[in-house]
Amino acid sequence: MISRRRLIMGTGATLLAMTTGKLFAREDIIPLWQDDPPGGGGPSGNLRVSANGSWSNIVSPAIQRFQPENPNGSAVLIAAGGGYRWIGMGGEAWPVARWLNARGYTAYVLSYRLPHEKWHAASLAPLQDAQRAIRLVRSMERKVHLLGFSAGGHLFGMAAARPDFVTYEPQDALDQVVPVVDSVGLIYPVITLEPPYTHTMTHQQLVGKNASANQEANWSVENYVTRHFPPTFLAQAEDDPISNPHNTVIMHDTCRRMGVPVEQINITRGGHGFGLGKAGTPAALWDEAYAIWLDARR
Repeated sequence: MISRRRLIMGTGATLLAMTTGKLFAREDIIPLWQDDPPGGGGPSGNLRVSANGSWSNIVSPAIQRFQPENPNGSAVLIAAGGGYRWIGMGGEAWPVARWLNARGYTAYVLSYRLPHEKWHAASLAPLQDAQRAIRLVRSMERKVHLLGFSAGGHLFGMAAARPDFVTYEPQDALDQVVPVVDSVGLIYPVITLEPPYTHTMTHQQLVGKNASANQEANWSVENYVTRHFPPTFLAQAEDDPISNPHNTVIMHDTCRRMGVPVEQINITRGGHGFGLGKAGTPAALWDEAYAIWLDARR
C-alpha cells in the first residue's frame, strides 16, 4: 500500500513541475514529519491547486528547496499568505524563491497545514509546521532567515517570537534543535488579532468570530516580542484593505520598545497580496530594500 505521504509527495512534485515549468533549475520536496503530523487527522485526497497557483488540502506539509547556481551560504524560509485558508504559492512564494535564488540565497518554501482542514491540532497545526520547518532548515544551513507574507507573516512572527514554546511532543532527534532564526521579514503581515483588527480571515480561521479577549491576545504576535526577537524587516502598503497598515506600526513600535533592530518600508500604493510587486509601481520597491538589509545579515 502506498502511504499518504508518498502519494502526496509525488502529487506535489508533479503539480510543481506543471505549474512552474522551468521557473527553477533545481528543486526537491522534503516532508516535515516522518509519520503523521502531531495529533493526526487532516484531509484526504489530492493537493488542490487554484488557477493562480494557490494550494489547499494540504495532506502532507513539507518544504520545497530551491537551490541557486552560486550559493552565498544563507537560506531563506518562505511562508506565503492566504488567510490560513490556502497558501499563495504562485503569487508569492515561488516568484520570491526565484528572486532569492538569483541573489545566491537557498530558498525553502513552506507548505503548512491549514487549521480547518480537519487536523486535530487545529489552530496549532501551522505553528507546529513552522517550528519543524525551522528546525529542519537549521539542521542543513548555516544561517536561516524567515520571510512571511500576510498570514504567513503572522505565522512566522509567532514562530520567531516563541522558539521555546512547546507545541508538540518531540518526534525524533531533530526536535532537540531550538527553532531560532537569524532574521525575519514580514510583508503586509497580520500581526494582531485584538480589537479593532478582528475582521481578517486570519482571525476567523485561528480563533473564530466569537473569540474571547484572551484568545485574541494569545494569537497576537506583538504580545510575545522580547529583546531576543530577531532583527526585523517590515513592508506594507498604506492602502492595504485586508491587513490594516497599523499592523506594521504595532510591530515596529513593539520592536523599538524592546530594543530589537527593525526597519520599516512604507509603500504608498499596492493594496494587499502584491508579492514582489508589479514593475514600475510603488509596491515593487520593497524587495531591493529587503535585499540590501538581508545581505548585511548573511
